Amino acid sequence: MPETKPLEFEKRGNIAWLRFNRPQVLNALNVEVADAFLKVCQELSVSSEVRAIVVTGAGRAFMAGGDLASMREDPLGSAQSLIEPMHAGLQLLALGGAPVIAALHGVVAGAGLSIALNADLVVAAQGTKFNLAYANVGASCDLGASWALPRIVGLRRALQVALLSDPFDVEQALAWGIVNWIVPAESLETEAMAIAGRLAAGPTVAIGNIKKLMRASFDNALPQQLDFERDEFLACAATSDFEEGVSAFLERRRAIFLGC
Repeated sequence: MPETKPLEFEKRGNIAWLRFNRPQVLNALNVEVADAFLKVCQELSVSSEVRAIVVTGAGRAFMAGGDLASMREDPLGSAQSLIEPMHAGLQLLALGGAPVIAALHGVVAGAGLSIALNADLVVAAQGTKFNLAYANVGASCDLGASWALPRIVGLRRALQVALLSDPFDVEQALAWGIVNWIVPAESLETEAMAIAGRLAAGPTVAIGNIKKLMRASFDNALPQQLDFERDEFLACAATSDFEEGVSAFLERRRAIFLGC
């Protein structure tokens, strides 16, 4: 029998797919998954081939949260062993130039919602259910939820979602800006691949710079952000893709970007 990996990783051309693969427990996050996640993120951080990343889950859910059963005997040790590699991996994805698309279905709760909040774009299947859920088990947020959620939905709504930990549906997630698109469940992977493919075919340096600029904008004063914009635009202007983009615009044709 082939070995079952807790996190499947494959490259489809220049698009990387990460699939949480513990469907028997709704992909509940444990130390084994966290270690595998960091390893993959480290590989992606030094890859010049990958131009978009899709994160999804196997089976009936994206992720139902942390594996609480595995934390019961040693809560402190287990939590630290899980959180540290996940935080390191998520930071690598955030700092990397490749856009990250979360493809959600089923249950997206706790750590699963935190991971989704850290993605750059989110596509969700009809019927997907959400719950931040940490307060329900006596825990505060991890995996970047407290950083991302207020930036996406605003402080008051973020506190509502986190403190009350009430479930909400995919339509509410769309209205709050937590997801970008709702698609039929049977089309989720196809739609995620189409979005990733469009980004992967784009000007890689420019897309990575746009991602960095947007993420930095909440922490920079306007003068700092203007300087950052100037530097990143000049970096784009030195690329072959910028030359191609300008030529294609002036020649009224579709640009063909090579990612350099």
